[in-house]
Amino acid sequence: MKRFRPRLGGLRTRLVIAFVLVALISTVTATALAYRESRTAVLTRTQDAFQADFRDRVDSIAPDFDTPPDVRTLTTLADSVSSGLSGAPLVVARYHDLTASSDGLADRTRITPELRASVRSSGHTRFQRVEYRGEPYLVVGTPVTYDDGRVSGLEVFAVTSLRAEEEHTAALLDSVRGGLLPVLGLAALLALLAAGTVLRPVRELGRATRRLAEGDLDSRVEVKGRDELAGLAADFNTTADALQRSVNDLRDQEARARRFVADVSHELRTPLTAMTMVTTVLDEDAAHLPADAARAARTVSDETARLARLVEDLMEMSRFDSGAARLDAADTDLAQTIRGTLELRGWTDQVEACLPEGVRAVVDRRRVDVAVANLVGNALRHGEQPVTVTLSADTDRVTVQVTDRGPGLPPDTLAQVFDRFYKADSARTRSEGSGLGTAIALENARLHGGTIEAGNRPAKQGGGAVFTLRLPRHREVPDGRGTAADGGVR
Repeated sequence: MKRFRPRLGGLRTRLVIAFVLVALISTVTATALAYRESRTAVLTRTQDAFQADFRDRVDSIAPDFDTPPDVRTLTTLADSVSSGLSGAPLVVARYHDLTASSDGLADRTRITPELRASVRSSGHTRFQRVEYRGEPYLVVGTPVTYDDGRVSGLEVFAVTSLRAEEEHTAALLDSVRGGLLPVLGLAALLALLAAGTVLRPVRELGRATRRLAEGDLDSRVEVKGRDELAGLAADFNTTADALQRSVNDLRDQEARARRFVADVSHELRTPLTAMTMVTTVLDEDAAHLPADAARAARTVSDETARLARLVEDLMEMSRFDSGAARLDAADTDLAQTIRGTLELRGWTDQVEACLPEGVRAVVDRRRVDVAVANLVGNALRHGEQPVTVTLSADTDRVTVQVTDRGPGLPPDTLAQVFDRFYKADSARTRSEGSGLGTAIALENARLHGGTIEAGNRPAKQGGGAVFTLRLPRHREVPDGRGTAADGGVR
């Protein structure tokens, strides 16, 4: 029995891969969502706090400045606002075409035209996140209005760096990434544990199935739990029970049928013996009987002989079925045995024999005679001449090949040609044979440890059916007569 071996594409591997992929996708998704939400929260908190401080600072300082201001006044305003904010960010003050900043050397392009237009048109505080030379910045702008709501024309902008916030969120992302491998390892471990739990009953079911396939009809699995696998195990046990009952019923029926055939065959032998004696007398006196009586006597004689052959064949098959058939093996000259088979049945003139001398094997001569006779008789009845018998041998086995020049065997009959009572022509209700000849030949070959193969010769070689009998040359010889290895066979 082949042992179970896990493969790369096995169910365990697929379960582990699935678990790890699910964990990986879940972790990556959760990381991306957490990063996005944390980044948004940090930036929102920073920009809200900065905007509130910026507005408060502007609201507290702007009323002290007169309008219209000059560049010096705008510069003072920008410096005052910047000094009052955390980190002293860049502050730019604008009044119509006049512009001043808290840092005269700073680049003012971070204040985009879009933001300035939005502040001017809305009349409220606006912000924008921009990137400058690879660094993130928050730009906030607000208009200065009078207490009665009139627009003063003065606009103040502040630019602060968001690098600290970006570093904070990046550190958070790095920490999440660092926990990714442990999470995947834990997922793989859990997958292995889950796979073991799931696959254990599957493996038990597989082993029970293999035992059942090998003929152990008592193979069952233990039903544990109430899940789908438990249901599958219960279904397997139910199926095995039904199969065991069916097999036992079939075995009982087969045994009864074999006993019936054996009993009927045995009971027929006694009356057939008497009938054979009578038909022998009728055959001898047929020449002295009227034509119709003589024809009837010969018909009875032929049918009695055919019935006797059928009974003998049935008894032979019953011996094979019951295991009572035994070999009487001895060192045998196969060429001489096959020539005797042909001469005994009067086939010498109908069969071409290629029988090299000196081919010997330890076989049961009578059973080889029966097997060869059945194959040759089958070729003579259903094939066309010439029928050829060829003997060959190598170190370990001998081969007897019987060929004819008939139409050959239909491809769909090759697998059934050794079945009992099988006849290629299903419309033919009677024939000279019993339909057991090839089956008996095969059983005799198997008893020797050999086999018979049926096939067809290619049309370019003349066509026809080919039956090949193969038997081992070396076999234990009873009564201490040695073996082929001991020199009992040449």
